[in-house]
Amino acid sequence: MSEPTISVVIPLYNKQLEIGTAVRSALAQTRPPQEIIVVDDGSTDGGAEVVRAIGSPLVRLVRQSNAGVCAARNRGIAESTGEYIALLDADDAWEPGFLAEIAAMIREFPGCGLYCTAFSIISHDGTYPAPTPSERGVVANFFRESAHRYIAIPSASCIPRRVFDTVGLFPEGMKIAEDLYMWIRIARRYEVCFSPERLVRYSRVASNRSAASYTPEKTVHSFEELYDPLAPEEDREFVARAALGKALIISAKGGTKEAARAARFFAWTRTYRRTLRKVRALNALPAGWRGPVIRLYNALAWRLARKGL
Repeated sequence: MSEPTISVVIPLYNKQLEIGTAVRSALAQTRPPQEIIVVDDGSTDGGAEVVRAIGSPLVRLVRQSNAGVCAARNRGIAESTGEYIALLDADDAWEPGFLAEIAAMIREFPGCGLYCTAFSIISHDGTYPAPTPSERGVVANFFRESAHRYIAIPSASCIPRRVFDTVGLFPEGMKIAEDLYMWIRIARRYEVCFSPERLVRYSRVASNRSAASYTPEKTVHSFEELYDPLAPEEDREFVARAALGKALIISAKGGTKEAARAARFFAWTRTYRRTLRKVRALNALPAGWRGPVIRLYNALAWRLARKGL
C-alpha cells in the first residue's frame, strides 16, 4: 500500500490566542502532512494574521464570511488535495506522533471510514486522560463502545475523502454536536479504527468556546432525521444521547421550545433516562437560572469524573 496523503483542515473563528499553537503542532509532526488548510470563518480578531506570520509553505489560509464551523470544515475539505482529511480545531493541538499513528492505522486497517486516537483534556486545574478504549484496531461496535467512552472527537480524527462522497459533508448550520451527527452517518456505513495512544490535547479552557456562545441554529439538519426505528438498539440510543446532550446546552441558552421538542421526540430512551430528566428539569426553570445551574452541575460532574466516580 502506498503512503497515504493527509491534508489537515483547521476551522478558525476568533481563536487568536490558540491558533498558533494548533498550526505549529501540525507542522511539528514526525510524519508531515501534505498541506495545512486554515479556513478563517469571518474572524474579527487577529487570528488570520497569526497564521500568516507562521510563514510555512505547507500552510494555506482561506478566508470566508462567517458561516459556522461545518461550513468552514467543508470549505477546507473542498480546498484540500489529500486522500485523507485530518481534522484539528483551532484551540486544540497534536502531539508530534499523531499523523504517524494515523498513517500506520490506515496501512494496517485499510477501508475504515474513520481513524481516531485517544486524547488528553486540558482543564483549568490540570491535564487529564479522557476515558477511551484500551484496544488498538477496528472498534467492534462504535455505538455500543461510545456509550460511556470517547472514541472520536474532531481534533483526534481523520476521514478518507471517499467517505464524504458516500455520507455527505458536515451538516452546515448545525453548531452543537455536529461531530456526533457526522460520526453516526459514518459508523452506519463503515468500520471505525481507534488507537489508545494519547496524541491529542483537547482544550476545555480556550477562548470563544462554541457552547458558551450559542445562538439558534439555522439548519435543515437534525438528530430526528437520523433516528431509524429499525436500527439496532445501541444505534438508536446513541442518537438519543447526542440529541439530548445537545438539548441541555440549548435549554441552558434559552432555547426552550427546541429542547422540549427533543425531549418529546427521544422520550423513549432507556439508556439515557437521566439525561432526559435533566433536560426536562432544566427546561422547567426560568431561562435566566439555567446557565448558572448547568455550569454548577457540569463543574461538579467534572470533579467527580476526575476522581473516577
